[in-house]
Amino acid sequence: MRTTCSSARRITLFLGQYTGELKPNNRLSLPTDFHELISDGVYLTQGFDRNVLVITKSAFEHMYRHITSLNIADPLARLLSRMLLGAASFLEVGKDGILSLPESLAQFADLTNKVIIVGQGDYFEVWSTDQWEAQKLQLKDFQANAQRFSAFNIATR
Repeated sequence: MRTTCSSARRITLFLGQYTGELKPNNRLSLPTDFHELISDGVYLTQGFDRNVLVITKSAFEHMYRHITSLNIADPLARLLSRMLLGAASFLEVGKDGILSLPESLAQFADLTNKVIIVGQGDYFEVWSTDQWEAQKLQLKDFQANAQRFSAFNIATR
């Protein structure tokens, strides 16, 4: 689902969950709404949860500026940079809405035939069905979630 928020600046978001099929050569047909939002290309990299992050150019550039502003003497900063930037690729998306995932990322995320595409606002994730099922168990644990997320200041205004 694509939505726009009205404000001084127009924001377009990746939202919702979709089931997709990984075809030969790791080709993935994207939902139409998602395809329209990445016509100028995307960055792909490994996610934090054994998934693939698909990030718009502007969101990736923003993330890149933050990562490169970190202290390179900090071992965790270097590890984060290696994880996100060292595994990253830029891809153009054809008019047919097909995204060709690099083999290394498909293997990292254990992607096979059926995949789950999950919108995350400025980016979306591609999950194997097995990894997504494990993630859903955490998401459905409402009692644990109340504790996990209580420190976040989540407000609608």
